[in-house]
Amino acid sequence: MSEDTEWNDILRAKGIIPPKPKEKEVTEEDLVQLVETTIQQKSKGNEKKAPEEMTMEELEEALEEDEESERAFLAYRAQRVAELKELTQRNKFGEVKEISAVDYVDEVNKAGEGIWVILHLYRQGIPECALINQHLAVLAQKFPETKFLKSIASTCIPNYPDKNLPTLFIYFEGQMKKKFIGPDQLHGTKLTIDELEWMLGKVGAVKTEIEEDPRPKIKDALSQALGANLQGASSDEDDW
Repeated sequence: MSEDTEWNDILRAKGIIPPKPKEKEVTEEDLVQLVETTIQQKSKGNEKKAPEEMTMEELEEALEEDEESERAFLAYRAQRVAELKELTQRNKFGEVKEISAVDYVDEVNKAGEGIWVILHLYRQGIPECALINQHLAVLAQKFPETKFLKSIASTCIPNYPDKNLPTLFIYFEGQMKKKFIGPDQLHGTKLTIDELEWMLGKVGAVKTEIEEDPRPKIKDALSQALGANLQGASSDEDDW
C-alpha cells in the first residue's frame, strides 16, 4: 500500500495524474453544529408523548413514573430537612455563655443528648482566668457544636477557694468526664490556645485536628542540653 502511494505521489508530481482533492478543514463552528445535532437527536428519543397521544397502558406507566419521582423527591427532601435540623442543632452555640447557680441544672445537667459542656469557674483579677476566658471565646466559635460556659466561682459554688482557680469542668450528656483544677493543671499564664484545644480534644469535648501535645518537650530540651554539655566536656578533655 505504501509503495502504491509513493508511486502515485511521483505521478502527481510529474503531472501525469491529477492531485489529491484537499480535505475540508473542520472549523469550530462545525464542531458546535455537530454537538448541537447530537443533542437534538438524543433528546428526540427521550421526548414524552402528549397525554392525548398515549394509549391507556402508556398513560398508566407515565403516571406511575411521576408518582415514583414525587415519592423519591419527598424522601430526599425529608432527609435533607433532617440533616439540616441536626446540623443546626449541633452548631447552635458558638459563644461563651455566662451562667449562675440557678442556671446550672438546665445548662449542664440537661444540656441534651450528645452535647459536650465546658464550664469555666473564674474570678475577676486573676490573670490565668482572664487568659482562659480569651482562649475559650475563640474555641467556642471554632467548635460551635460544644457548649462553652463560664461562671464566677462564688456565684456558682459558694466559698469556692481562689487557689483552685481557674477551674474547668467538662461534661458529656450531663455527666462530668474531666476536671482541671488550679493554675498548675492549666499551665498558668503560659497556656497557649493550641495547648488548651489539645487538652479538650484529648477528653473528646472538641473535634480537634491537633494530634500531639503542643507543649514544649521539657525532657527533650534537658536531654539536648545535657548532651551538649557532655560533648563540650569531651572536647575539653581532648584539648587537655
